[in-house]
Amino acid sequence: MSGFLITVLAMGAVLGVMILVHEFGHYAAAKWFGVRVEVFSLGFGTRLLGVRKGETDYRISAIPLGGYVRMAGENPTEARTGDPGEFLSHPRWHRFVIAIAGPAMNILLAIGILTGVYMVRYEHPVFLDKPAVIGWVLDDSPAQKIGLQPGDRIVQIENVKDPTWEQVLPKVVLSPNQPLSIEIQRGNQLFHKTIVPKPEGPEQYGDPGWLPDQPNIVTDLEPDMPAAKAGLKVGDDIAAINGLPVRSMAAVVRYLQENGGKPVVFTVVRNGQEKKLTVNPVMADVPDETEKRWRVGIKSDPQEVETLPFPVALRKSLADNKKSSFLILELVQKMVQRKVSMRQVEGPIGIGRAAGQAARQQGWAPLLMLTAAISLNLGIFNLFPIPILDGGVILMLLIESVMGHDISLHIKERVYQVAFLFLVLFAVMVIYNDLVKTLPGLAQRLP
Repeated sequence: MSGFLITVLAMGAVLGVMILVHEFGHYAAAKWFGVRVEVFSLGFGTRLLGVRKGETDYRISAIPLGGYVRMAGENPTEARTGDPGEFLSHPRWHRFVIAIAGPAMNILLAIGILTGVYMVRYEHPVFLDKPAVIGWVLDDSPAQKIGLQPGDRIVQIENVKDPTWEQVLPKVVLSPNQPLSIEIQRGNQLFHKTIVPKPEGPEQYGDPGWLPDQPNIVTDLEPDMPAAKAGLKVGDDIAAINGLPVRSMAAVVRYLQENGGKPVVFTVVRNGQEKKLTVNPVMADVPDETEKRWRVGIKSDPQEVETLPFPVALRKSLADNKKSSFLILELVQKMVQRKVSMRQVEGPIGIGRAAGQAARQQGWAPLLMLTAAISLNLGIFNLFPIPILDGGVILMLLIESVMGHDISLHIKERVYQVAFLFLVLFAVMVIYNDLVKTLPGLAQRLP
């Protein structure tokens, strides 16, 4: 199956499930309170196919960019008949529950997916939950410029003390060109530093130029490359090269380039025993890059894998979704403050690309994890207090509850018009960012 077809099918499956779950939340709540649901649609625009059952037309529509549930009497411009099946005939708290049910279902879906995945296979990089010890510092990076060294431990970043890498990574990623206060322990000494991560890549994520300290465990070997020919095996832990200890694969890469292709002796630990193997590097292409460099053909991406019992998996899922929710809110706040680039927002093209990549990986876990992440994002986004979105409906209901009467129809119409224009402009910007990230030369070609 072609990569393009896999991407299309994966994106359709991910978005289809999320839209179905979201709209079912509105539908189920409306039915519970006795509101008449006239249309349940996946997609917008012209009806392509469907079935009418009872009072509801269940349909698939032509434009697959969302979905909707149309309830009787929900449009405030329509004349109200007093029919108890109409949306506006119900008390505000009923309408509040109906509005919040869609985002709530997306959030519950994210929690449920992660719980299920963690019960079957909880996999994460080995360094993620470990103390933030630096394994390597890249040349000419912000970390090098402030004097950080391999072996330094980050004992505080901003207001987080004794952080793990899981706590450090989001801080730096969401702080491009923003100063971060850190405290470093080197031996028995403490140093206070300020680091300014530089924006990197199409998304302009913050990059401080350090790499975590972790075992250099060989997780993959390229056939017919020097490492495999010399006898290295998957599972070997590379401890040193030519007698020099290495704490990161970046250190291995740099040593090979500086060595200029001369034979090197790898000291590896295999089954608790130390072995020395002589490897002859070759000049070869780097996967997914255009450059060539001295290589031996190894990959190191050590992961910890375990299965969690249901209570532990649920607690872990709740904690991870809570953390991700706050990161989403922090990202939005920093975008409003113009501290991070809008390129960090992924649109339909970016989502499709990510879905295709996840679908091509081994097993179902990557695609399920992506589905959970996007579902959580969708649920949080829909709770933003923007009219037209569910959060805007909730905000209007809260304002009307405080006022004790409905907001005038004229004001509502103007507010919805402005909100609609805002969402159209936001959609255009997101799609433009998608195109710029997909076609890097586009920004220079456009006037």
